[in-house]
Amino acid sequence: MFAEGLSEPLLRAVAEAGYSEPTAVQSAVIPEVLAGKDVWAKASTGSGKTAAFVLPILEQLAREKLTVPRRTRALILVPTRELATQTAATIASFRKHLAQRPKSVVILGGVSINPQMMELRGGAEIVVATPGRLLDLVSKHALALGSVSQFVLDEADRLLDNNFSEELAQIVMLLPARRQTLLFSATFSPAVSKLAKSLMHEPVRVDVTDAPADLPAIKQRAIEVDMPKRTQLLRHLIDTNTWDRVLVFVATQHATEHVTEKLKVGGINALALHGQLSQGARTRALDLFRSSGVQVLVATDLASRGLDIAGLPAVINYDLPRSPNDYVHRIGRTGRAGETGIAISFITADMRDHFALIEKRHAHYIVRERVGGFEPTEEPAPRAVDTTGGGVKGHRKSKKDKLREAAARKP
Repeated sequence: MFAEGLSEPLLRAVAEAGYSEPTAVQSAVIPEVLAGKDVWAKASTGSGKTAAFVLPILEQLAREKLTVPRRTRALILVPTRELATQTAATIASFRKHLAQRPKSVVILGGVSINPQMMELRGGAEIVVATPGRLLDLVSKHALALGSVSQFVLDEADRLLDNNFSEELAQIVMLLPARRQTLLFSATFSPAVSKLAKSLMHEPVRVDVTDAPADLPAIKQRAIEVDMPKRTQLLRHLIDTNTWDRVLVFVATQHATEHVTEKLKVGGINALALHGQLSQGARTRALDLFRSSGVQVLVATDLASRGLDIAGLPAVINYDLPRSPNDYVHRIGRTGRAGETGIAISFITADMRDHFALIEKRHAHYIVRERVGGFEPTEEPAPRAVDTTGGGVKGHRKSKKDKLREAAARKP
């Protein structure tokens, strides 16, 4: 059986979705949620955590008698519009065989608010939302949160990174004090820990980030290249491999447009994805990429979390992520659901130290490669000399180093 405690209609939907065995996070979380406990889970990208909270929420709703007008029983907060849409699709997939299907509504910004207000007429048992638009609808009296019994924060660390702390505080004030809270995050950072302590009552902590079954089968490569030759190398890799789709990560919105245009000039079908696009344009770009209507998607870190792109063969870090944690999220877009994938990082002279830091953080060394015709000749730029005593930005002494020096100066 996939998971003890799930009813036959849900198990049938799970089987039709292609799940044969639960992942580590699903095995750990589902029984605790069904038992009514608060759960604080740390799970790697691609671990199946969406199903870990969607399935027990649907099971508990299936055991209730749903009323008209409908009351909001489950609120799922997510940091991005794309993740909201994807979570709603997972709910729709799993609820299809239930005798009484709970209504699910997606609330997100970037589109007109009026259709969402219309959809909320008559209520909805499950609301999947980004924080800002949720508060907009509450202020317009289109939605009330006083009957929420299950509150889910997915990608909680990303919610905090996106500066939603104030909105989260406002939302929590609108929720009943007695509720079940489920918090999912890629890290147990101090900020996330503080949030969990403020929201949860004796939570069950789950950490499956090191579970072997959840580690994606990703071959990681690191190619040294001069910065001006990265686009040429990217075109070369696309032309010489049989990838039907490639997700390319860059650092900025401008870079997405610049690299996309360079690829198009070379005859490669590419699209840009970044946060300044309208929601309609973002959705169309992702739909085209998922259906292989476009070969290359050039994206900012908007695409690094939560997006489930089935069968994606390759991810390329044209620019390295600023945070070592984001490296894992980026490459986790490939090698999902038991498939294999490849992740390639371009290493320029000025990024050698940063990539070494990423390797150290994840305790995984990747052999440097060079590609014929693209061998690097650049050397790292000289570090700026600090005249203020504050250290060079990006190369400041660690707290441990400072403590060691202070100890050495003591008589």
